Amino acid sequence: MIHRIWGGMIALSFIFAAFTGRMEALSSAVFDGAEQAVQVALMLLAFIAFWLGILRIAEAAGLLRALARALSPLVRLLFPDIPKGHPAEGYILSNMSANFFGLGNAATPLGIKAMKELQKLNDRPERASRPMITLLALNTASITLVPSTVIGYRAAYGSADPAEIIVPAIIASFAGTIVALFIDRLFQRRSRDDADRGG
Repeated sequence: MIHRIWGGMIALSFIFAAFTGRMEALSSAVFDGAEQAVQVALMLLAFIAFWLGILRIAEAAGLLRALARALSPLVRLLFPDIPKGHPAEGYILSNMSANFFGLGNAATPLGIKAMKELQKLNDRPERASRPMITLLALNTASITLVPSTVIGYRAAYGSADPAEIIVPAIIASFAGTIVALFIDRLFQRRSRDDADRGG
């Protein structure tokens, strides 16, 4: 769907430029945009590589395992339907840890693996299970201590203080996570009540 939207916007740009006689300006904007995209991508690559290196050091030092142990009771509370020791738990903990450090690129594959493991526990494969919905809500909001990717974007675009976003990001992500979990629990309670009335 997204590729159709972008394709339509590009086609409309060309049509508008052709009818208004601004093809030269459009061509210039295309090449300038491509150049800027490459520069930003390289800057982000360096920044993300740096934070992935920090994450690897934290992993080697045992900090990620300590964080996973600290989050383990929370995972048991949020995902009571997952059997203890199931592989989904490990992927969920890793996903939460990566999101905590603002490494969305690293968190996404872990989230996908967690979803695949949760699908194995799903009694109705054609529908998302309650743990899958909770994981999606948690992954979307995700409390972030260091918004690495956003800091990288700000640095790439010449921000005077790229890291000044850290405190607002912590507050916003914490509030978003609380609201996401509240709505998730509200709908889970309603679905249980509907099931009880139907039974």
